[in-house]
Amino acid sequence: MSLISMENDTPARAGAFADATNLATERAARTICDNGYENIRLSIDAASAICWCYMKPLGKPSYTHELMGDISRMQATITRSFAELPGPAAAPFSWFVMASDVPGIYNLGGDLGHFAQRIRTGDLDAMRHYGHVAVQAIHRNAVAFDAPVVTMALVQGDALGGGFEHALSFDLIVAERSAKLGLPEILFNMFPGMGAYSFLKRRMGRNRAEALILSGRVHTAEELFEMGVVDVLAEDGQGRQATIDYIARHSRKQNAHQAVYRARRRVDPVTLEELIDVVDIWAEAAMNLTEADLRKMDRLCAAQNRRLAGLLTPTPMLTAAE
Repeated sequence: MSLISMENDTPARAGAFADATNLATERAARTICDNGYENIRLSIDAASAICWCYMKPLGKPSYTHELMGDISRMQATITRSFAELPGPAAAPFSWFVMASDVPGIYNLGGDLGHFAQRIRTGDLDAMRHYGHVAVQAIHRNAVAFDAPVVTMALVQGDALGGGFEHALSFDLIVAERSAKLGLPEILFNMFPGMGAYSFLKRRMGRNRAEALILSGRVHTAEELFEMGVVDVLAEDGQGRQATIDYIARHSRKQNAHQAVYRARRRVDPVTLEELIDVVDIWAEAAMNLTEADLRKMDRLCAAQNRRLAGLLTPTPMLTAAE
C-alpha cells in the first residue's frame, strides 16, 4: 500500500505515516546536500524550513564551468528529490536561499578571461555553449526548480554582470545596504546577455531596464531597493538574519507566496527559449569586439584578480612595538 493512499484514521497508522514521511524527508535532505559538490555547500535548517546554498568557487568567484556544473547538479537533484516525495508534508524545505562564502563578493559574473580568449580566436560556438549552460541554470532558478519552494538571493558584497543576473533570477532579492550590484559590460562595448534584460524589464519596465544596462553604473542595494529591484534591504552584516526574519514573518503564508510567484511566472514568463535567443545575440555581438574593446575587458579582469588577491592575503598583525 502506498503512503499516499494509506489511511491514517488510527493512531498506529498515523504514526506509521508520520515515520515514513520523516524518513522520506531525511532521505531527500541528505540526497540534496551530500552530492559531492566542490564549488557550493548546502545545509538545510529543518526548524525554519530553509535550504541555504553558499557559492564557494575553488578559483575566482565568477561563473566558471565548475561552479555552473555544481549549481546545475544541485538544481536537478532538488527537482528530482521533490518529485519523488510521497506528499507535500515530506518536503525537506520550503525556502531556498542562495548566498556566497566569499567575503564581500556575491559573484563577479562571467569568466572574462575565458571570454577574451574565445573572442580573440573567433570561437562563436564556445561563447554560445557557455551562455547556454549559464541560462539553463538561470532558468531553473526562475522556475524555482519546478519545486514548491520560494527562492531568494542573499547579496552581501558585489554582484556584477552575471552575478547580478543570477540574483535577478530568484523570486526575491535580499541585499545588504552597501552591497554593490551592476552591469559593467557596456564598458567594453558589450551588454549582459544572460538574463539581465529579461528580468529587469519585468521588474522595472523596458525604458528603465535599458537605461540601467546602458549606463554601466554600479548601484548600491539601497539605490536598487528604491528602484524596486531589491525586495528586502538589510543593514550591513545583517543579511542572513534579515533573511531569517523575513521567512519567519511570512512562513505561515508560504503557500500564498509560492502561488503568487507561480502566477507571476504564468502571467509574465521568462522562457528558456527567450534566454537562449538573447544569449545567441550576445555571442554574435561579442564576435564584433575590437582589440581595443578586449583590452578594456582584460583590464577589468585584472582589476578583479587584484581585488581577489587582496581578499585572500592575510592582513599582518601589528605588534605593540609597532
